[in-house]
Amino acid sequence: MSTPVDPGAARDILRDHFERIRELVVAVTDGLTPQMSEYRPGPHANSIAWLVWHLTRVQDDHVSDAADMEQAWTSRDWRERFALPFPAADIGYGHSSADVAAVHADAQLLAAYHGDVHLATLEYVDELTVGELDRVVDRRWDPPVTVSVRLVSVIGDCLQHLGQASYVRGLFETGPEAG
Repeated sequence: MSTPVDPGAARDILRDHFERIRELVVAVTDGLTPQMSEYRPGPHANSIAWLVWHLTRVQDDHVSDAADMEQAWTSRDWRERFALPFPAADIGYGHSSADVAAVHADAQLLAAYHGDVHLATLEYVDELTVGELDRVVDRRWDPPVTVSVRLVSVIGDCLQHLGQASYVRGLFETGPEAG
């Protein structure tokens, strides 16, 4: 016997997680210089700029797909503002070292794009119902992916990349590059 889902509680938990992601994006981009943004601790490592851009693209792509709305990336001109050499649908999955090196973005641009995606995410989360949480959005997996599973996956991905970005920033701030 399964316990009925309280959509209000689910919305509160999801909202809390996405608010924490927003706080971490603001923290990792606060005071970020161009040199810090593009710093890579190794030739195949990701930069803070790439990590924050990628996590925001994933959130934008996946939440927009679940909500059946156009991504902020294309609908709000973020693609043009970033001016990256990638197709519109690119979210960074499978990027090469050269692709990572092509992502140049200052702190304000990264934080503003995430802020826009964050607001759209909260609008969607605030309208979630039990039926919406259970709706299947991807049948390529076994079991098929529901909205609730997709949102938890996005949260996990964002938190993982934010941890990486914070680590890279710490390496920069304590290493010879900080000099």
